Amino acid sequence: MPNDTGGLTTGRYGVANSSLGNAKTAKNDEFYTQYIDIEKEMNAYLDFNPDVFRGKVVFLPCDDPEWSNFTKYFAQNFEKLGLKKLISTGYAPDSKPTELNLQLSLFETESPKFDKKKARVNGRIFTLERGANKSKKINYDDLQWDYLEGDGDFRSTEMRALRDMADIIVTNPPFSLFREFLAWIVEANKKFVIIGNMNAITYKEVFPLIRQNRMWLGATGNGSDMVFAVPEGVEVREADRAKAERLGYKGNYTRLGNSCWFTSLDHGRRHQPLQLMTKAQNKKFSRHKEIKGIGYRKYDNYNAIEVPFTDAIPSDHTGVMGVPISFLDKYDPDQFEILGTEKDWEAGRTKTYPQQIQVTASGARSQVSKLNDGAAIKLSTPPSGETYYEVGSDMYTQAYKRLFIRHRKTKP
Repeated sequence: MPNDTGGLTTGRYGVANSSLGNAKTAKNDEFYTQYIDIEKEMNAYLDFNPDVFRGKVVFLPCDDPEWSNFTKYFAQNFEKLGLKKLISTGYAPDSKPTELNLQLSLFETESPKFDKKKARVNGRIFTLERGANKSKKINYDDLQWDYLEGDGDFRSTEMRALRDMADIIVTNPPFSLFREFLAWIVEANKKFVIIGNMNAITYKEVFPLIRQNRMWLGATGNGSDMVFAVPEGVEVREADRAKAERLGYKGNYTRLGNSCWFTSLDHGRRHQPLQLMTKAQNKKFSRHKEIKGIGYRKYDNYNAIEVPFTDAIPSDHTGVMGVPISFLDKYDPDQFEILGTEKDWEAGRTKTYPQQIQVTASGARSQVSKLNDGAAIKLSTPPSGETYYEVGSDMYTQAYKRLFIRHRKTKP
């Protein structure tokens, strides 16, 4: 039986992994979101705009309403949020792997609507809305349920119709289908709050939305160790189980260190400008050995400087800077402009390299063309314990995934 502290997500299933990104190649898409994480995130939107959910239809697809903390949160807070209607849908049990040993809830099996056949092949829909008696307070006990006509796959015509009647979509979608699910939301021009992989920022389907300020990171949990419950029978790496236990979760739990919220709802953290030091101050006082006493290196193939840490962004640089994707957790669109990534900021690229020799940390050598995939930094000596690249007699290292940004005040 799924742990009742988790909100079930649907999709394709299998072995839990320490990286959300690995869910694309592993089989597991089944993670339970903790109630406390949902509450913290929603509170951030409410703090910024107390009426953000008022009068709205909230849709929770890719859910299992019987167990879901998403359903529990929005049903329990229906009155407080001022919702017009709550819709929550779940995937058919027979569309999930049998090894997960998912059980039907008493909520369903003891209902007059219970149909043994439909219980296996049909999805479920739970709804909560204010009826004719508008003076009656609505709560979790007023949830109404029924079987969907289909299995609950978000790509079905039935689910598209539910999507189209919603104002805001909130869920933890199948990780392996994140790109497709996001496109499904954007296609209908809906507001949303969803959980995904921090590395999804660089996806070609995702990054343009961020650059255009149509999507941004949520207010909490970004890049930290969010803990998710998993169904019984799912293998969890011991290191991830141990980390979850250190965070206070014992049992069928795993931690996912690169999970984050993506949203189009505004929150106050987006409008808190970073307090920064100048180049000179960073060189003198930075806590990072890569900056202190050294300053900033320039890329060899992009017209930008390397800034390996968000707190080391110089306040007085008038050009372009390459920063880690984790910068987006602190991104204030009024303070900075995002120009692109290594994959799509062609205006800033100054050169490409012929085939190069990759030298790994162990000394293994091979011909590659990887240096053109990112921002390169020229070296004077071979680095110790790192992969580097040789192009003729020159040596280079490559910065990990970078966003190119500049201060708003420097925009022409």
